[in-house]
Amino acid sequence: MQFPDRFSNLPDYAFPRLRALLDAHAPGGPVRHMTIGEPKHAFPPWITDIIARHADEFGRYPPNDGTPELRQAIADWLARRYGVTVEAESQVIALNGTREGLYNAAMALCPEEKAGGTPAVLMPNPFYQVYMIAALSVAAEPVFVPATDATGHLPDFAALPASVLDRTALCYVCSPANPQGAVADEGYWADLLALAERHDFRILADECYSEIWRDTPPPGALQVAARTGADPERVVAFHSLSKRSNLPGMRSGFAAGGPQSIARMKQLRNYSGAPLPLPLQRVAEAVWADEAHVEENRALYRRKFEIADRVLGNVPGYRPPQAGFFLWLPVDDGEAAALKLWRETGVRVLPGAYLTRETDTANPGAGYIRVALVGPEDETEQALIAIRDCLYD
Repeated sequence: MQFPDRFSNLPDYAFPRLRALLDAHAPGGPVRHMTIGEPKHAFPPWITDIIARHADEFGRYPPNDGTPELRQAIADWLARRYGVTVEAESQVIALNGTREGLYNAAMALCPEEKAGGTPAVLMPNPFYQVYMIAALSVAAEPVFVPATDATGHLPDFAALPASVLDRTALCYVCSPANPQGAVADEGYWADLLALAERHDFRILADECYSEIWRDTPPPGALQVAARTGADPERVVAFHSLSKRSNLPGMRSGFAAGGPQSIARMKQLRNYSGAPLPLPLQRVAEAVWADEAHVEENRALYRRKFEIADRVLGNVPGYRPPQAGFFLWLPVDDGEAAALKLWRETGVRVLPGAYLTRETDTANPGAGYIRVALVGPEDETEQALIAIRDCLYD
């Protein structure tokens, strides 16, 4: 039996690789998990009341695109957060988490050919692994664009050759960036929109960390597209309740963009999507309408940012993240550092190379570890002290 060649040379997913690296060794102290971006803060307590009130709706097939009330709540949130007006009926689709949407957007929107050749799908390096798999799934060429200290930890897509840009069909961007915490400002988005217009490609804006920030709310791709008068079909933005509202297990997100893009995504989802159960859609309706719990959540992360600055501020190359909840810490070798840290302290972190792809020039993640600031403050502080004392003193 044959299998597709395009998946034959993939490295293992990050977390199986981490288990293979660490699990044969005993931890050198109390186990503290700082690997996965799974929020540990409490979600709003009133959520369970909504589920209970609507429990009978588990007996109904849920609407595939999201209830009208949910899509309107999302449209209202986009208006409050970004000053953007979208039509709830034609420009919003509810998702079973943003990973589903980021993957299926390539299925729905990537052409079979671009400029007489194989379409290219641009993505930052480091990157969320679904971007690469989405590109390979549609027989496109994934193009890994370094997002390093030299580029402000955001990819410089304009530096690519015109021959690549002309073949580009889709461009994935994550802002705030996972894992570096860098934020694309309005100028970055405006320049990328202009580049996309010149070379006729769509921007897939992964903004699932947009509500965890220090001082200033990150601008959004739809916001800048509206301000600059860009083609509405030029951008599809993706958001989630996982980080914003500490609901990773609810699997609730959305995509918003031009009517034609969303129509194609809806058509595909009719066949392949797994709609969110109705009681959980009712929860999402209420959660997108409430900002009080988001402000409380953001304050908790700000305190952990301050702890990280205090504990690690003197580490050479330390960059305070602008947003998100990861630290991207420089080390000589990410795998060696993660193994040393585990064996000597029991702190578990992710080697940066597990989030990157080797290119002709280098692996931009090899000299980093990713540290997730998702646990309680006291546990986070103890773990950061252990990291500092083990790897940098």
